[in-house]
Amino acid sequence: MVVVFVLVAVAVLALLAGVHRYVWRRLVGDTTAEGGLARRAGTVAVWVLPLLSVGAFAGGRAGFPFWLQQVLAWPGYLWLAVLLYLTLALLVGEAARPLLRRVLARRASRAAAAAPAVPGAEPAATAGPAGAEAEPAAVPRTAALAAASATKTLPGTPAAAPVEAATDTDAPAASPAPEPAPEPEAEPAPEPAPHAPTGPSRRLFVARAVGGAAALAGLGTVGYGTYGVLRGPRVKRITVPLARLPRSAHGFRIAVVSDIHLGPILGRAHTRRIVDTINATSPDLVAVVGDLVDGTVADLGTAAEPLAGLEARHGSYFVTGNHEYFSGAAEWVDHVRELGLRPLENARVEIAGFDLAGVNDVAGESEGQGPDFAAALGDRDRGRASVLLAHQPVVIDDAVAHGVDLQLSGHTHGGQLWPGNLLAELANPTVAGLERYGDTQLYVSRGAGAWGPPVRVGAPSDITVVELASKRT
Repeated sequence: MVVVFVLVAVAVLALLAGVHRYVWRRLVGDTTAEGGLARRAGTVAVWVLPLLSVGAFAGGRAGFPFWLQQVLAWPGYLWLAVLLYLTLALLVGEAARPLLRRVLARRASRAAAAAPAVPGAEPAATAGPAGAEAEPAAVPRTAALAAASATKTLPGTPAAAPVEAATDTDAPAASPAPEPAPEPEAEPAPEPAPHAPTGPSRRLFVARAVGGAAALAGLGTVGYGTYGVLRGPRVKRITVPLARLPRSAHGFRIAVVSDIHLGPILGRAHTRRIVDTINATSPDLVAVVGDLVDGTVADLGTAAEPLAGLEARHGSYFVTGNHEYFSGAAEWVDHVRELGLRPLENARVEIAGFDLAGVNDVAGESEGQGPDFAAALGDRDRGRASVLLAHQPVVIDDAVAHGVDLQLSGHTHGGQLWPGNLLAELANPTVAGLERYGDTQLYVSRGAGAWGPPVRVGAPSDITVVELASKRT
């Protein structure tokens, strides 16, 4: 078993190292100059951020002071979410890179073809009609000036005898030739048309364009997902018909909340938001279905205190989740009892019209406190409707075997971070929502908080008001 754990740990570390190397190469190595400030800053970030992530995960179990856990949690956990979506965006960008380079190359070719000829270069001769001699090229202005200067008389040299223009001595003297008109100033050569970068410049442009787009996509996704968690859960409402529910219990409303995950990031303010949201629905009963905390009572007891303000006609109930067994389940059971919630540890109570049962989480088996369906459901009247609180959906087969009408669960977070829902589907019969298994219905909440990164993408947090409906006329 130890060997398997070590191998898995090595594989995970190797994967993380490879992903960080890839992200560094695409976002830093391909886009910055060697030895520059940006290159150095990016390299330091790629080394430091994963160390903060490791510290955030290990802090609680290693016994770090709670203030240090809080310092490490925000950057450490958020970096993991950013890393996920940066990597996904960069992988999409791999397909865009060759297309973008091709587009830029075509633009460069068109720009080169449309560029004007070199200024001053003229054809040597102009072709005339067929069979005619080619006209001589115009003499360049510089050559004409040179020829004219050659005809001038140098100082001290006798002038050449004038050539008589005519034999008639009485003819008037020829008037002097008019001075030539000044040459028009040459117009400035037109600027070359802009064109796409070429060679190394084109590769750098593509690297920065894809890297910048990936950074915007990754950071934008994480920012929106973080806002969704800190804003607080939204209320969902569903109606669940139960065949054995009497008419007297028709319309009974249960506010289901799971996976609050109080910890270094989500604290007392988060609990207050949840309590206010639940109370606004005026439920008949509140069911807190596990994973309330990620930490000890000493660190998080005050963060849970607003739960004492829950209001429901038939009270509030609590069952453990797997994270309670990482955080001191016995102490937390006592603490929530002090806050006015009733723990259901493999126990059952009779509510008007149905039985409400609760079982410990399967993680409690390591402490001899696992789920006991016989204790919770074994001796009940099967003619009454029953509702079971169980943190993990995987116990649905036991619920079916004991004739449960409705099981209320959490644990999955709905996947929390897409595409985490695909992995959650491999480990859970239902990831979110209502499904039927034989005569038993299973409802799974996405939860009201977040574990690890305080980010949700594609799986918004919720508090669900389950309204029971009677099928009896």
